[in-house]
Amino acid sequence: MQNGELDLWRVSREEAKSPGEFIRKELENRGWGQADLARITNRPLPTVNEIIQGKRQIMPEMAVALGIAFKTGPAIWMKREMEYRLSKVDQVDPEMEKRARLYDLAPIKEMQKRRWIAPTKTTAALELELCKFFGVVSIEDEVTMAAATRQRIISDDLSSSQTAWLFRAAHVARMLTVGKFDPKLFTTSGLELIRKLAARTQDLAHVPRVLAELGIRLVVVEPISKTYIDGAAFWLDGNPLCPVIVLSLRYDRIDWFWHTLAHELMHIKNGDKQSVDSKLVGETRHESTAEIEARADKEGADFLVPKARLDSFIRRHGMHLTRKKILTFSKLIGIHEGVVNGQLQHVGEIAWSANRDLLVKVRDIIIASAITDGYGHTLPISININS
Repeated sequence: MQNGELDLWRVSREEAKSPGEFIRKELENRGWGQADLARITNRPLPTVNEIIQGKRQIMPEMAVALGIAFKTGPAIWMKREMEYRLSKVDQVDPEMEKRARLYDLAPIKEMQKRRWIAPTKTTAALELELCKFFGVVSIEDEVTMAAATRQRIISDDLSSSQTAWLFRAAHVARMLTVGKFDPKLFTTSGLELIRKLAARTQDLAHVPRVLAELGIRLVVVEPISKTYIDGAAFWLDGNPLCPVIVLSLRYDRIDWFWHTLAHELMHIKNGDKQSVDSKLVGETRHESTAEIEARADKEGADFLVPKARLDSFIRRHGMHLTRKKILTFSKLIGIHEGVVNGQLQHVGEIAWSANRDLLVKVRDIIIASAITDGYGHTLPISININS
């Protein structure tokens, strides 16, 4: 029930009448007795009497019989029976509404399993844990919860799981110490330095360190079950000099890693507000995107594999994009062959099944060098973001 429906039920339960009262009125209007109704409906007289006294429920078959006898149809009798029985329900546990609200606001079970919040035995304790996690004094409603004064995480278009994941990323990012972020330096030599690490698999291990030296906090947070979040970019405390990139690593492939990272890097380069991205890589990435996301897609892809060079490569080789030619082209532009292969798959130039061995696994390399929550790594229980 919504709050309005719940209040209406509380009022109506005091006014609900027994279906027997309506039956008595119908009998009076017709000058019938209970015995007459028993004969008409072909029911035992004791059954009719118990229904009228409210001792026996009106079952669907009896509702049909009453609907025919009184020419009202059966639905009204089922409705009256339901309303009457609901009115007899004892007062609802006042904590039930609050518990339902808390579970609606956050994926409680998984947050406790992941040690983002502590296990609790009471509703009050659970609410306190969520307040600590989201950095608020009290949880009045979803908007208040999402608008933590320092965190500046926007949750209007996010699910409760995505919001919790994003806040956890902020908690983890606070554990890092990084260099000073210089937007101009990052846009020029910084991005060039990062791209050089995309040539060889083994260089992935240096990505977190290089980003930290550039003033960017890179963290890995395993996604919450049944969500499709890939990555996010936001500014810690709303400070334009404290960029954070969080990756879920839900796909263990080199093309996924670099395309997702590049997408988030473009958000940082352009100073975009918080971005939470899903389905960035793969066959499902066909939906229209907002202008900012479309720009990050385009610039991120061009950052890794310049579009002019990729288009030229496709024009020259057309239907003959062999593995050998892809390897040669990748080496020529200084990018890992799995990234090029992934782009060619994405634009439909080669089949999704082509050269899958080039899409090497990278998760173990990344989590060995980046601060990670999940994938077997357990970090301290949630930090109060207002502390």
